[in-house]
Amino acid sequence: MHRRLQAIVVDNSDTIIKNWLEQVSEKRKSDYTSAISDELFQSTNREFVNVIFTSVDKSGLTDELDNFSERLVNLGWPLSYLTDGLQTFRRVTIDFILSQSEKIDSDHFSTVLDMVDRWIDPIINRLVNEYSGSWEHTVSMQRVALQELSAPLIPVMNNITIMPLIGTIDTERAKLIMENLLEGVIKHNSEVVLIDITGVPVVDTMVAHHIIQASEAVRLIGSTCILVGIRPEIAQTIVNLGIDLSKFPTKSSLRKGFETALELTDRKIENCGETEQNIEKLLGSLKKE
Repeated sequence: MHRRLQAIVVDNSDTIIKNWLEQVSEKRKSDYTSAISDELFQSTNREFVNVIFTSVDKSGLTDELDNFSERLVNLGWPLSYLTDGLQTFRRVTIDFILSQSEKIDSDHFSTVLDMVDRWIDPIINRLVNEYSGSWEHTVSMQRVALQELSAPLIPVMNNITIMPLIGTIDTERAKLIMENLLEGVIKHNSEVVLIDITGVPVVDTMVAHHIIQASEAVRLIGSTCILVGIRPEIAQTIVNLGIDLSKFPTKSSLRKGFETALELTDRKIENCGETEQNIEKLLGSLKKE
């Protein structure tokens, strides 16, 4: 029975494809595919239905299906386009097979449904797995990128680096801060590291504990850590919680911390205004001569 029904579908593939394309094109007027060009929409649909018929003809999943789904994933087509298309194909195929039957009883109807489900369901499962794998890969890449951005160490001058922190600090992020600090200090040959907590909304005992640990680790490898960006409310919280930050310098702003970092590296900011005035006087005297 199944082989006979399969032969009906394959022998009448042109009619089924035509009916399928009509229904899919009709739905297109009100869904997201309306923004896609007609040429791309038609060519993709014809390739899609050919992939389905190849799977039906071979009674199993094919490499063509994998290649097609991978290409649509790369193009950014939504999974719902494929699942909606397959559900439409299911209905069109069932309607066509039943229209070819002289007598329809419950057994025949059940056989047709069972056969079409055996074609369509494995294809849907394969496509969902392909999209899920792609989504998990994308989320994983984004997580790595966010982790790298969550604790950046920026070299701003020879032997001076800055780590700007924004947002809350939990245990996992504190571990990343520690790793980036130690690796960055060695990589950039930093003598002074400025940890800027201006963008950290809350500094409680746990956050302070992680910062103190990171600073102590930096000190053990021969560098100095300066905590900057301590706002008045943060300072009050630190005092109320009895947190001891006396082991390393603290500054209220990044500017003050940077000036201290210059002093620790035997450098200072000089006012060039007088020198510029002298140059202007010299140029003025040359013009008179």
